[in-house]
Amino acid sequence: MNRLLFAVLACALAGAVHAQEKKGGQGMENAHAMCIGCHGIPGYKTAFPDVYHVPKIAGQQPGYIVNALKAYKSGERSHPSMRGIAATLSDEDMKKLADYYGGAK
Repeated sequence: MNRLLFAVLACALAGAVHAQEKKGGQGMENAHAMCIGCHGIPGYKTAFPDVYHVPKIAGQQPGYIVNALKAYKSGERSHPSMRGIAATLSDEDMKKLADYYGGAK
């Protein structure tokens, strides 16, 4: 039940970010904050759905980031939180995020 609740909350948060971007708000800024919350913490490990190391994405190749997000969106990659987030991103959103994080070190 906790996994389902977490996935629903992740989807709701991602949907809110996407909706704000469509309205011309600070959607990308919020998306960056959502990403960095897990991917920007050195040595961060999560316990959902299993304990694993969360990779840093700053400095990653933009093409890799886009491909990974598309794989989460299509279901090819199965992490529930990432699937929920990627499901709300357009191809343009994915490119913006990839360009942002791909340029960071």
